[in-house]
Amino acid sequence: MHQLEYLKSIGKWLVGLGTAVLLSQAWAQQSLTVAAFPAVDEIVRSAIPLWKKSHPGVDIKVVSRQFVDHHTAMTTALSTSFYLPDVMALEVGYVGRFAQGGGLEDLAKEPYNIKKFQSRFVPYAFDQATNRTGAVVAAPTDIGPGTLLYRTDILAKAGISEDELTRSWDSYVDSGIRIKATTGSYLMAHARDMKDIVIRTGIKAGEGLYFDNQSKVLVSSPRFVRAFELARKIRQNKLDARVNAWTNEWSEGFKRGSIATQMTGAWLAGHLNNWLAPTTKGLWHAAQLPEGSFAAYGGTFFAIARGAPAGNKALAWEFIQLMTLNREVQLSAFKSQDAFPALLETYTDPFFEQPIVFLGQQKARLGWREATRHIAAVSVHKQDAFADEVINTELDKVLDRGKDIGVALADAQRLLEKRAHR
Repeated sequence: MHQLEYLKSIGKWLVGLGTAVLLSQAWAQQSLTVAAFPAVDEIVRSAIPLWKKSHPGVDIKVVSRQFVDHHTAMTTALSTSFYLPDVMALEVGYVGRFAQGGGLEDLAKEPYNIKKFQSRFVPYAFDQATNRTGAVVAAPTDIGPGTLLYRTDILAKAGISEDELTRSWDSYVDSGIRIKATTGSYLMAHARDMKDIVIRTGIKAGEGLYFDNQSKVLVSSPRFVRAFELARKIRQNKLDARVNAWTNEWSEGFKRGSIATQMTGAWLAGHLNNWLAPTTKGLWHAAQLPEGSFAAYGGTFFAIARGAPAGNKALAWEFIQLMTLNREVQLSAFKSQDAFPALLETYTDPFFEQPIVFLGQQKARLGWREATRHIAAVSVHKQDAFADEVINTELDKVLDRGKDIGVALADAQRLLEKRAHR
């Protein structure tokens, strides 16, 4: 009898040991899939060694696609609930597009409770991920404070000071007329760039680019009228090169000095230095936007799909916290990829005070840091991407066909009102 009980106890021990081995193997083989686009994919890969220190048995698999392909894949995955990653990176324009659809986890709820970290993020960035019901659908990781980059050699040749260039939007355009007359260089790549920045300035609380938080369409407002008027003035005076961003002609314009200024997010300075126009090192400076304007331009977020594997969601949230709330990770991304941090506690780092060689030893990060304190929160809307297409189409009709601005914006208003609540 004692021998039988002994054998039974040995059997139970072996079963328990086998179970433990299986569990340890499952843990060892566990992995998180993170879907991203350049250069966010590199930032994620760089954080993996730090992640492995606290999660040695959990691998990170990075699925990288080009920007448009990535967001198309995420749109498809959310609509079909197939091939969903555990963590997805999203550009701010897509955060609003997905926020109202219910496909993303509300990080304000248990077990995430992201609002307890809210004070640590740049306020406008956190609000960009908050929809009109109060759900927080993503965590901000980097931001794009708007800036005006300009060629110092071209301005010197034209006899124009930074103050003249930035005093007002009208003085900016007038400076462009002088630049074109004296140097032959265009003021900007495309008149659309003027529209893109101006519609991002003067936004009131509770408003987005195209809709307010009640889905009221805003494209007939004075903000859009002025943006269209300034863009038209640019085109009428032949101050834009008529080249689109991210094309070979665009980068060549920067390399050859045929484009004198570019208004965009601060991150562009890094792109110019690293691959767009590295031979122009020392010839650029950064300034705040004309007329004392401040605007957000771009930004990246991490989100968890509701349909993502349930067993991985806790780990996915831990990984997102590492990427967004870890000072070391945020600063590393800033230093290596010029990803301007959304984490406020990084803003005391001496790196902000270091001169930037590409910008002629200018301490431009201090100006960009100051800009983040003035940028208003912009509400996001699921129809933002469609609205952007509509507005660009109407602007092209104004620039290329001479369509009346009031009529163009009224046409856009009617079309968007039909789509606002879909």
